[in-house]
Amino acid sequence: MHGMDSLTLGLLLLIACLVAIICRRFGQPYAIGLVVAGIGLSVSGYKSGIALTPELVFSVLLPPLVFEAALHLGWKQFRREGTLVLSLAFGGTLLSAGVVAAGMHWLAAWGWPASLLFGSLIAATDPVSVIAMMKEQKADKRLRFLMEAESLINDGAAAVLFALVAAWIAGTATGPGGIAMTLITTVGGGVLLGLAVGTALMLIAGRSEDHLVEITLTMLAAYGSFLLAEELHVSGVLATLSAGMLVGNWGKGRSLSEAGGEAVIQFWDFAAFLANSVVFLLIGSREATQPIASFWLPALIGTVAVLAGRAVAIYPITPLFRKTAMATDMLTRHILFWGGLRGALALALALGAPRSLPEHDALVSVAFAVVAFSIFVQGLTVPMLLRKAGGR
Repeated sequence: MHGMDSLTLGLLLLIACLVAIICRRFGQPYAIGLVVAGIGLSVSGYKSGIALTPELVFSVLLPPLVFEAALHLGWKQFRREGTLVLSLAFGGTLLSAGVVAAGMHWLAAWGWPASLLFGSLIAATDPVSVIAMMKEQKADKRLRFLMEAESLINDGAAAVLFALVAAWIAGTATGPGGIAMTLITTVGGGVLLGLAVGTALMLIAGRSEDHLVEITLTMLAAYGSFLLAEELHVSGVLATLSAGMLVGNWGKGRSLSEAGGEAVIQFWDFAAFLANSVVFLLIGSREATQPIASFWLPALIGTVAVLAGRAVAIYPITPLFRKTAMATDMLTRHILFWGGLRGALALALALGAPRSLPEHDALVSVAFAVVAFSIFVQGLTVPMLLRKAGGR
């Protein structure tokens, strides 16, 4: 880190703190304030020198966000709601990606490779925005769990689907058998690796009463599981997610001391706040320079297709559980549909799309347009739905 970069980061964090204070004062979602601040910085001509790159999102910012959210996912509740959550996250992601890909191919006249790639990357709902919003609105406990768990696992599912489509384009995954095998190893390998790394580090943590050592070991669990998984070509998001759930459910009660458990939660709240702040400021500053206007038609088609894809992911799947303990009412379904915001992961995947695609520039711009719509239009209106749900 040179002095200039450190100064830039300091300035970005100061802006993030001021934005957080103002948004709390006016009861507005904090992520939206950050994106506006990022756009403002970019328009004023300020160059931060920190770019929104797939490497930055994946290697630095995503692990703490996924890990912190996973720490709070209770295993008991997951066992109770798991079938619904997994159906929405995996089945819903596939349905959503299919609808969007068909829309982009038939309506925007994109080739199948770009359409499928866009469909899979934009199927990733953003746990960051969703979780931040749920906390701010003090949403109903079950609704909050469903939204957070679905959003986290759906991220992993979309990243896996994107990798499969990219492998198919590159010609490395061929035939239904090859694709199914890759899918099973990517998902299963990610979960197993996360559990293995989490268990090993929690066993070491059990030997210590020092909360600083315990925090460091959970940090190794978050980043270690993610980076190791990516290195072994299995799902990093699912590895960090399972490591986080393991630490939150098993580590906190058994391996970590009482002081350590509390310190770990506080540390990860802080780490998620930092990562969150940087992500949304960078999204804002990049939004301002994206040539969205020159791709307005595919952007419009993309936004409508994404909403249609989300509707197909939620409304046909949720009624399947109406005769079970996992039944949901109509308002919950509407919130799941409208609250499926898009954010950092979708943009990181879009920026990492193969440059050889003829639609590469359009694909990146349309991804930014969809994220802008979801942050500003959906992000500002979901709290009203949540308040309605809270007032029942």
